[in-house]
Amino acid sequence: MRKLRVLVLMHEDLVPPDDRSARTGPTIVPWRTEHDILSALEELGHEARPVGVHDDLQVLRTAFDEFNPHVTFNVLEEFHGVALYGQAVISFIELMRRAYTGCNPRGLMLAHDKVLTKKILSWHRIRTPRGTTFPYGAPVRCPRNARFPLLVKSAVEDASLGISQASIVHAPDKLLERVRYMHETYETDVLAEEYIEGRELYVGLIGNARAEHFPIWEMTFNDWPEDQPRIATERVKWSAAYQRKRGIRTGPAENLPPEVERDIVRTCTAVYRALSLSGYARIDLRLDAAGKVWVIEANANPDLARDEDFADSAKAGGVPYPMLVQKILNLGLAWRPAWKQLELALES
Repeated sequence: MRKLRVLVLMHEDLVPPDDRSARTGPTIVPWRTEHDILSALEELGHEARPVGVHDDLQVLRTAFDEFNPHVTFNVLEEFHGVALYGQAVISFIELMRRAYTGCNPRGLMLAHDKVLTKKILSWHRIRTPRGTTFPYGAPVRCPRNARFPLLVKSAVEDASLGISQASIVHAPDKLLERVRYMHETYETDVLAEEYIEGRELYVGLIGNARAEHFPIWEMTFNDWPEDQPRIATERVKWSAAYQRKRGIRTGPAENLPPEVERDIVRTCTAVYRALSLSGYARIDLRLDAAGKVWVIEANANPDLARDEDFADSAKAGGVPYPMLVQKILNLGLAWRPAWKQLELALES
């Protein structure tokens, strides 16, 4: 295997300290993904160098000039504090004619915009809950055709930001109250979509023109109050203590009929194509009591920490963590953006 110079692009606040020997405990949780990727690259024999970016692309350009990487491993999720600007950084890398890992700018843009995602999926006849958008700064009115209960969330933020049990609303007054709260707190457009009761499933996919899938994963709520919806709230997702208290686990989905498994895989592959995704992604689903598959979100460049769902499902599918990192590197090197296609055309 060829030794590569790999520039690992991350937020400046998440650059791990020089001494990364310890990876347990609350002090390193914020940069665990960055730590795991750097460690895996070193284990694979590559020369890895982190570069932290916040709101200045000159830092990245200087790193290109000084380090001259074969490929940039992208772990950056925002720019200048705005999640939607992450795609602009990848566009910059493309304009610099540099190879990178993960999703391309178009796929990032489509997947980050939950409202646009739903429109595209609906056009492709992929089942997704019907939703209503409440633009930030516009008057808030309850739509006449609202079907309760509804789940209220940011139209652009990810990682379950702002989602709690109060996000499930059952009446117009509660809908307006929650939308106003989300506007005031997160200053983004808000999406209210029909709440689908059912199993919480995730499917990891990896590939460029053709994507392969890892085993279907499920979040289970083993010690959960019967009167509360089983949803992946911000607390459920990020509080280890709360996960232990409520018996929340993630692992291979069990007892899925073969025809349902096939439908899930077909659906996720169709989503990957419809949204022009590349590199790797995770599709979040709901499976209702009738066996219908509903697409909730598509997550381009999901969390790659060693002990997160994506890596765990890859391992269950026969791809241990270092091999997963190498596969993502290979896909980044193989990706053909417009500038590379033009070069190849001129050469021929």
